[in-house]
Amino acid sequence: MGMNARQPEGLEPLLSQESFEKLKGIMYVRNFEKGSCLFWEGDAANHLYYIMQGRVRTTKSADNGRTLTLYLHQQGDLIGQMDPFLESVHNFSAEVTEDVQVGVIQRKDLEVLLWQNSDLAIEFMKWMGLMHRLTQTKFRDLIMFGKTGALCSLLIRLGNSYGKETDGGILIDMKINNTELADMIGATRESVNRMLSELKREKVIQNHNGYMVIQDLAYLREVCHCENCPKEVCRM
Repeated sequence: MGMNARQPEGLEPLLSQESFEKLKGIMYVRNFEKGSCLFWEGDAANHLYYIMQGRVRTTKSADNGRTLTLYLHQQGDLIGQMDPFLESVHNFSAEVTEDVQVGVIQRKDLEVLLWQNSDLAIEFMKWMGLMHRLTQTKFRDLIMFGKTGALCSLLIRLGNSYGKETDGGILIDMKINNTELADMIGATRESVNRMLSELKREKVIQNHNGYMVIQDLAYLREVCHCENCPKEVCRM
């Protein structure tokens, strides 16, 4: 898991400039305010959303009322489902956490564009493969190495996505509370409190003016059995 913060992410780096311009040509722009939703779990999956600015998180609801945060999306990310089922519905919700501007793509328009442009179709398949691998690694973290391993992996991902190098370590330039961290690894807030306290005692992390700072990246990598995934995969 590389710690290269502020690297280009999302869809655009995977497409040629020509392909990206073709994709932009079928988008129409919409703005959503913080607190709103692009779509809800169970809505028809007829559109994809390209984030031009702002932030969105995708979540999955459980029968017990808990919510698991799957991804934190930002500028450059493409959100939505592209599967072969005609009556497909979203299996997660997309909540706006920071006023967002998106390019909305109708699924039927995208299908025609991919059919007409083989280069774009191949590049788009690469994006789908990347998202599949990203999902696999996240579930690996949650299932194989316990809650502590999942938390350590989460901190690395947050550092890759929002980190800034400072004299004291890698500052995660995003305020996030323990309840939100718990929702990202399927744990309770109390267990996250205990794990973070232990990491602070070991001088692995610290708080600085409400922001988290990673002091010992090697420790986090050891606990979560880091596989040195590419930065495109080790992200939120």
